[in-house]
Amino acid sequence: YTEAWDADKTSIHVMPDTPTILLAKANAANVSHKLYVQAWEEAKKKGYDMRADAIPIRSAKASRDIASDYKYKETHEKEKGHYIGCRSVQDDPKMVLAARAMALQNDRIYKKAYNDSKSQVHIPVDAMSLQAAKECQTLVSDVDYRQYLHQWTCLPDQNDVIHARKAYDLQSDNVYKADLEWLRGIGWLTEGSVDVVKAKKAQELLNERLYRTQPDKIKFTSITDAPDVVQAKINALQLSDV
Repeated sequence: YTEAWDADKTSIHVMPDTPTILLAKANAANVSHKLYVQAWEEAKKKGYDMRADAIPIRSAKASRDIASDYKYKETHEKEKGHYIGCRSVQDDPKMVLAARAMALQNDRIYKKAYNDSKSQVHIPVDAMSLQAAKECQTLVSDVDYRQYLHQWTCLPDQNDVIHARKAYDLQSDNVYKADLEWLRGIGWLTEGSVDVVKAKKAQELLNERLYRTQPDKIKFTSITDAPDVVQAKINALQLSDV
């Protein structure tokens, strides 16, 4: 069924000057990157000679210098003539304000009064009692009694930090178990402990020998003249071969 169609597919021939083929070639030339940069590649192959004293280079340098000098002095040229000169620094409000701010920010001037007055100490008569009270307050102070752990300021995965943490853990475990070191090596018998006594009581409750008394363990004496005993004896004599 498809044999004729398969034979026709291999024998189709399109003329190269058809409008569709020409349009496809024109589109390929338009979108070709190689053709797009062909002129630039050929120009690069020819080379160029650009000397430092060439006219375009010198013109560009002069333009750059002119623009740089203009930008540098632009603010100055705008503000030129806006200021009225002052005879001294005290006559200029901005300079006085800046000096005042600098004096306020100066740490030496800020602490001058404190440094002058801290050497003028008047010790009262009860200085010893005050010192004793301070020492007593230090002893009973909860802040000094408790020493909180410091905050980590380094990376937690550093080797020295990991080693320090292990050392802290070992030291903490040793201090925690220090009160039990005197028990190390001391022998102890389990006789009389709670668990042993409990096990013994449970064994006594479950012991069948103590709970029930076997009949063969009971001591008794039978009556010799009982009717059943006499009848048994007679029967035994009758059945005896002798």
